Amino acid sequence: MTDSDNLSAIFTPKSVAVIGASTSPEKLGFQILKNIRDAGFKGPIYPVNPKARAILDLPCYPSIGAVEGAPELAVIIVPATAVPATLADCGAKGVKGAIVISGGFSESGPEGEALQRQALEVARTHKMRMVGPNCQGVNNPYHGLCASWPLITMRGAIAVVSQSGTVAAALMDWAAQEGIGVSGLVSMGNRADVDEADLIEHFDGDPQTRAIALYIEGVKNGPRFLTAARRARKPIVVLKPGRTEKGRQAAESHTKSLAGRDEVYQGAFRQFGICRAETLHELYDFSKALAYLRRPPGRRLLIVTSSGGCGVLAADVAAGEGLDVAPLPEAVASQLRASLPRHFVVNNPLDLTGDANSRLYKDVLAAAKGAFDVAAVIFGDPIVGASEVIERDRPELVIYLGGADVEREEGRLLHARGVPVFPTPERGMRALAQLVRFGRPVEKARP
Repeated sequence: MTDSDNLSAIFTPKSVAVIGASTSPEKLGFQILKNIRDAGFKGPIYPVNPKARAILDLPCYPSIGAVEGAPELAVIIVPATAVPATLADCGAKGVKGAIVISGGFSESGPEGEALQRQALEVARTHKMRMVGPNCQGVNNPYHGLCASWPLITMRGAIAVVSQSGTVAAALMDWAAQEGIGVSGLVSMGNRADVDEADLIEHFDGDPQTRAIALYIEGVKNGPRFLTAARRARKPIVVLKPGRTEKGRQAAESHTKSLAGRDEVYQGAFRQFGICRAETLHELYDFSKALAYLRRPPGRRLLIVTSSGGCGVLAADVAAGEGLDVAPLPEAVASQLRASLPRHFVVNNPLDLTGDANSRLYKDVLAAAKGAFDVAAVIFGDPIVGASEVIERDRPELVIYLGGADVEREEGRLLHARGVPVFPTPERGMRALAQLVRFGRPVEKARP
């Protein structure tokens, strides 16, 4: 397959066949069919099962050959040994894209490797793009296509690409819970055909995507991956395990990825401007910051908080990440001393103490506007109206903790406006540091 091959049949098909659809609710063949229907897919859906006449009130077909017309996408959930023949039938029918959920391929030993090679050869013969095998599928909430599980339909700006289905589902679930959603999800599985380079290129050209979150245990094609990363206009965040020998061995046994030496990956990530996360939370946090926040023009940081302890934690991590928690300019300090209660210590971090309210936050941020490159606004305790403090035209990072029900409601309001909220000073400051390092203007030209 070539770089220019179109993935539209995978992400925006006009019609979908589910081969291996099941009448049993506990089976994937039922769950995926139901998720495609319940996600609001607008085109025809064709269950294929020779033992059923209808599933979920949809007419069922005995074979892909019996389907009226040619479905653009086939989701395949049949035993591994039947996959090559199923793909051949799909190709003969004119299917353009396939998602192979079935396991039992290269991850399972030599016989599985032979089956995977055979499946790939069939797909290539018919010029059919294929995701998988051994994957958790694809979800495009902007097209009403959830050929995966669980059913999540929240739309957003982060594209999730992962070799692990569970990692992908976890990130999408977190994003849905917070109300920021994703632009798409792909569980690549064994990457027989479609791989991380294909998907970087796809999502870099996707107007809904503003950052790409990538979990990989190894790169399938090093030169292609680096070319895609170099050309990408949108930030890429990578979580790649296998830093230790034991981790590398575990990665290579999972999907038979060639994990390789970690220092080689680390050097490549640095050279090509790829943001590296070390944990799942970092993968999520960094992607969230890069997708939803404007890159500050510099590193000068103001910390405004209602919790002195949180201010100390934030300053410590910020300094360790290379951010500049600079003293307040004298003009700003004088203005604040004149307007704030006398018992306040006017400093950076600026602790608003238990007197903090949304009005006080607004006044402080207005007084300091233009004096710093970015402000970290830490709401500790229940600050009613916190969501009204933040203005999208100012570079501000929001951290909220200790506010119980008020925190949850204000966080919901902020996320509804596209303002990400971070749950701890440490996570917020690390995400901000990545934004300073890797945030990219949308107008960046391709090299």
